[in-house]
Amino acid sequence: MLHENSLPRIESASGLTGDDALPVVPATAEMSRTNRWFQSLLGAIPGRTRLMPLVYSFTDQALTVGGGFLVNVAVARAQTKEEYGLFALSYSVYALLLALYQAAILEPFTIYGSGRYRERFSEYLRLMVRSNAVMGLLLTAFLLLICFLLSRVAPQLVSRALWGLALTAAVLLSSHLLRRAFYLQRQPVLATKTSLVFFITVVCGLWLGAKSGWLDSRTVFLILAVGWITAGAVFGRKLSFGEPQRSFLQIEPHYWREHWNYSKWVLASAIIVQLTTQAYYWLLAGFLSAKEAGELRAIHLLIAPMDQVFVALSFVALPALSACYAAKDTGRFLFLWKRYVLATLGVTGAFAFAVRLIGKPVMHAIYAGKYDGLAPFLFVLALLPVLMGVGATMNNAVIATEKPKLTFFAYVCGGVTTLLGGIPLVMHFGLQGAVYGMLLSGAMYTGALALVFALRVRIRTVPA
Repeated sequence: MLHENSLPRIESASGLTGDDALPVVPATAEMSRTNRWFQSLLGAIPGRTRLMPLVYSFTDQALTVGGGFLVNVAVARAQTKEEYGLFALSYSVYALLLALYQAAILEPFTIYGSGRYRERFSEYLRLMVRSNAVMGLLLTAFLLLICFLLSRVAPQLVSRALWGLALTAAVLLSSHLLRRAFYLQRQPVLATKTSLVFFITVVCGLWLGAKSGWLDSRTVFLILAVGWITAGAVFGRKLSFGEPQRSFLQIEPHYWREHWNYSKWVLASAIIVQLTTQAYYWLLAGFLSAKEAGELRAIHLLIAPMDQVFVALSFVALPALSACYAAKDTGRFLFLWKRYVLATLGVTGAFAFAVRLIGKPVMHAIYAGKYDGLAPFLFVLALLPVLMGVGATMNNAVIATEKPKLTFFAYVCGGVTTLLGGIPLVMHFGLQGAVYGMLLSGAMYTGALALVFALRVRIRTVPA
């Protein structure tokens, strides 16, 4: 589908075309022996230069989500369902923080770094790294303060997982900025290497924790953080900061005003979008118990890798769509989006079919039979990536036109559906109601995005 002759030739304002406008693999002379060997295996594939960014992106996401998946499985197998439910609730807090971080930092960084500021990327990168460091320190202090206060007034609300999250959240979030910077610098191979070091470190940490007996919901957060710290220490110095003569804010003194005008809508959307998925954990815990929240996490975890597939596709598609918009090339913008949505449908459809065929034995093997009774719910929930994936393509197409506020309507529709439909479903049908509620919320979200996409892109097209 992503064949050399089927991808558009992207012309940007800087005069870049074709491969130069997309993330490309660094020169072979700079690669390690392993990378040269891997390239030789792909030597016979037509259009391999254009395929390599996507290959590296998928590998990067597979390694990243693989580390988180192993951590979740380790906790699910080692702890009771109630304790795993508490871990799931803490992990949902991290999901909210990540959504806010993506809205406040990553998405503007991607859109502006690959679009209007691509000619001043070194200066822009320095600004975003410094801002990220300040934000990380403030976030850590805030989370530790919350844990300390709760431990004094309501100790039953503070779990070991919550302390682990407070200590490590800044590191976990910063790893996304590091890898995203590699993609914008057209070095996806470095992002993949970073994730590989992280994955190996996590595997070693889980093995040592299991052998020593100190593996719990707090230490697994520490293992994740150590993995990213190790990976950052090895490859962080390879970021190309350049030697700018002036700071970015001297060049663009009104940047933060533009940043806020863009990100305020994304931030609002990031909060509301949590109602379409993460809110169901808290509804189950509130109306039933943490045990049901842990069961939902156990089945949702098996389809969660598809979220990383969407991220991997967006790493390649979103910068390309942004470049098309900056170049005012409507035809190529739509051409690329059509390939994007077809790829998403193919991957998610195949995944849902595979879950129906082998989902039950896979679940049995992963959880050692602990959650076998949840297989029917897994089969139904496997349809969620199909709904959300199509919506993700339209969401990225709209935000590439630098109008994130238009997607806010879709998130509101999904959130309202959770409140009006999801709550009654959970109250009356428990876990089964939560599964069907997630599908209902996802369908409303995607349907609303289809309307926004038609108004913004298909009817009005990309404005001049």
